[in-house]
Amino acid sequence: MKKNIIIFSGEPESINAEIIYKSWRKLNKNLKRRVYIISNYNLLKKQFKNLKYNIKLKKFNENISLENYQNEDVLKIINVNLKFKKISSIGKKELDNYIIRCLNLTHKYALKENVRGVINCPINKNHIKNFSGATEFFAKKCSVRRNSEVMLIKSKKYAVSPITTHIEIKNVSKNIKLKLIINKVKTIFNWYRKNLKKKPKLAILGLNPHNAEFRKNSEEAKIIIPSINNLRKKNINLDGPFSADTFFVKNFKNYDVVIGMFHDQVITPFKTLFKFDAINVTLGLKYLRVSPDHGTAKDIIGKNKASPESLLNCINFINNYKK
Repeated sequence: MKKNIIIFSGEPESINAEIIYKSWRKLNKNLKRRVYIISNYNLLKKQFKNLKYNIKLKKFNENISLENYQNEDVLKIINVNLKFKKISSIGKKELDNYIIRCLNLTHKYALKENVRGVINCPINKNHIKNFSGATEFFAKKCSVRRNSEVMLIKSKKYAVSPITTHIEIKNVSKNIKLKLIINKVKTIFNWYRKNLKKKPKLAILGLNPHNAEFRKNSEEAKIIIPSINNLRKKNINLDGPFSADTFFVKNFKNYDVVIGMFHDQVITPFKTLFKFDAINVTLGLKYLRVSPDHGTAKDIIGKNKASPESLLNCINFINNYKK
């Protein structure tokens, strides 16, 4: 029996209902039967109605035994309570609690033997104040050794990964540490070897413009180059540090993964090149967790313009994933 896929519907004020519906329409029946949505049933039902989407929904409680319902060709909602009269009237405290309950439930189901992997649709990170993002939330829930969880943004052939993730740019330099780089690169390398059966070719970027000309007091000279030397001694195929300003013009195609020092250094050019044809995979967890590679897109809510491509890629990636 094939395992199930759990999707947390994410931020209510977003395009998530639209991309869930559009993705669902494109799935074959066998795959539809194995998809479950963690959401508030009434909320999602109302959002579909507002979008004029006709879809059969079935409501289940939080303790559903997944294998009992695989033959039902309806969109199955694992209901998480949320009090509201109008979507716009949901209070911030209530919404914060709802998001946290959904994330906790997603983690709970991810640990089950009959679940292949979980997807969380985009959320507003202000709802999880003690974490800089969902990546860090799930790492904490899994008791991952600090600095070992990895955000990998992956297309079919290429991927990028930031050493620091959801932190302000003013804090990046002081968070770049030798051990941090070594742990994250090792996690990437080992994941490719174990799960994709290949020895990846990795590139690493410097932090400063033109690598600060490799001045002695630069992060390149003090931290990044020593980390590269350390990793090469472990037979990890790693080149760099490269200057970030021209690397994505052509050099990136020579590598499986490009590792940058901060979020936008690698993710901005990657999204420019691949747009929605990518997914966000969290490495180092006890289970497979992915998410669409875009945000809540509040500017196009209700306009029927959202692309489901990234969510579809997430579903297909989990479905085809071999542990």
